[in-house]
Amino acid sequence: MKSMSTIGRLALLASVAQDKPKGHGDTPAAAYEPSLNTLGQLQVEIPGRKPGDPVITPAEFSKATQLYFERCAGCHGVLRKGATGKALTTDITRENGYEYLRDFITYGSPGGMPNWGTSGDMTEDNIDVMARYLLIEPPQPPEYGMPEMRESWKVLVAVDARPTKQMNDFDLDNLFSVTLRDAGQVALIDGATYEIVKIVDTGYAVHISRISASGRYLFTIGRDARINMIDLWMEDPSTVAEIKIGAEARSVETSKFEGYEDKYAIAGSYWPPQYVIMDGDTLEPLKVVSTRGMIYDTQEYHPEPRVAAIVASHFKPEFIVNVKETGKILMVDYSDIKNLKVTTIEAERFLHDGGFDSTKRYFLTAANARNRVAVIDTKESKLVTIIDTEGQTPHPGRGANLMHPKYGPVWATSHLGDETVALIGTDPESHPDQAWKVVQSLEALGGGSLFVKSHPTSGNLYVDAPLNPDAEISASVAVFKVSELDQEEPEYTVLPIGEWAGIAEGQPRVVQGEFNQEGTEIWFSVWNAKDKESAIVVVDDRTLELKKVIKDPALITPTGKFNVYNTRSDVY
Repeated sequence: MKSMSTIGRLALLASVAQDKPKGHGDTPAAAYEPSLNTLGQLQVEIPGRKPGDPVITPAEFSKATQLYFERCAGCHGVLRKGATGKALTTDITRENGYEYLRDFITYGSPGGMPNWGTSGDMTEDNIDVMARYLLIEPPQPPEYGMPEMRESWKVLVAVDARPTKQMNDFDLDNLFSVTLRDAGQVALIDGATYEIVKIVDTGYAVHISRISASGRYLFTIGRDARINMIDLWMEDPSTVAEIKIGAEARSVETSKFEGYEDKYAIAGSYWPPQYVIMDGDTLEPLKVVSTRGMIYDTQEYHPEPRVAAIVASHFKPEFIVNVKETGKILMVDYSDIKNLKVTTIEAERFLHDGGFDSTKRYFLTAANARNRVAVIDTKESKLVTIIDTEGQTPHPGRGANLMHPKYGPVWATSHLGDETVALIGTDPESHPDQAWKVVQSLEALGGGSLFVKSHPTSGNLYVDAPLNPDAEISASVAVFKVSELDQEEPEYTVLPIGEWAGIAEGQPRVVQGEFNQEGTEIWFSVWNAKDKESAIVVVDDRTLELKKVIKDPALITPTGKFNVYNTRSDVY
């Protein structure tokens, strides 16, 4: 029988194919250490069988582990201890029982749990095996440190072989990087012509694209923790370096402070819980730092404090790193990475995503399972305050900055758990009475919102609801006029984005608006199942009318979109 450690090393390597490590399989221990491969190809033994456990075969267990990695781990945690989503430890799942789990996976909830079954994203058989899997103890994933990173690191085009100037005629500042989630690719789309200029193979389910300070390099990170560094100056933009930094990840960023442009990149992983600082030209891993440690308030040890959002300070040579489960925000000084200085700020548990205010001095980040937003002064490297958003499970993406007609500069976040949109004052100098408070709460379409969006030249605030179980709501967007926010009950306009896309089959979800560089139009992904048609819908920001529907067989499950200029300049 295989050891528990071996089972752990196999169990959560979903979609993580890699070359055979040096010496792997060449020793007597090889019988107990199979070569690492895609989880779906492995027959994984079930850990810790107990009386009363549901019947599940090794093949089913392996399949369910892969499904959990792809669909569930991001919200519920690799070890199922919960964060954005509720904990799914066996003391909870066994109390609720098989039928409850099966129905909850099938129908979802207004609180943000997707309706995996009724939407067609998961089959009845997959839901059945997942419900049984959740009644069994989770396996322990493998560690992944510097040796494994260096083994995966590849420089495909040497620095001295790259162009010294832009060799194509693309308007790079108005280029969009669009995640093709289930294809493991990004599409580079011209913001003026709407043409796909290149499809680049990447990691599975790219979570974000980030741009180097110079605007030359595009960095993508997949949920499988693979980073691709794409040189946009090449005649045919292509990956010039890549690396895997773990088994699961969400965040990548580059140094932006004056004098450090393009010098470093940083990425954080969900598993193992750590971050790595890399060379900004080659992705060579230079420093790996674990985030395991004590929860800030209870001082209890946590084995899985995942790294969520990372942003780069505009005021200091620092990266701001969210450590989700321990509630700590790390100000990582990259001016001397050999003698790394890290300022630890105690904030709030379950830190997730966030963005800067309009001055780029203050970082506002959601502690989503606590229904709060932490405010960090990146100039002083300290906590300003913690704000209760008055809604359930804030999920701002990067948020949206608005000039409120009554309260001045505000930053907005919507919520997964209800229909509210919180507007938080961000101007302590000219509007001190409104600063760092929820000055207004709007009501949008419903729960299941992931992103809000605006632009300095726009007069609108857009709110999506892709995880709402109601098909009509998940395919629509609410639009508030900023100039009318001083009304007692501001109304919104509903844009039927899914209907405009003209997609006949499936339950397409409309997600993540992104403006073009000028702020004159906003793009939405119409995200359908991978075997069905998807699209991108472009809306005229001034008239709120349909401007363009982008369709192509290559647009498989489009989700996140990142305009090069807006992303590198933190414009939102």
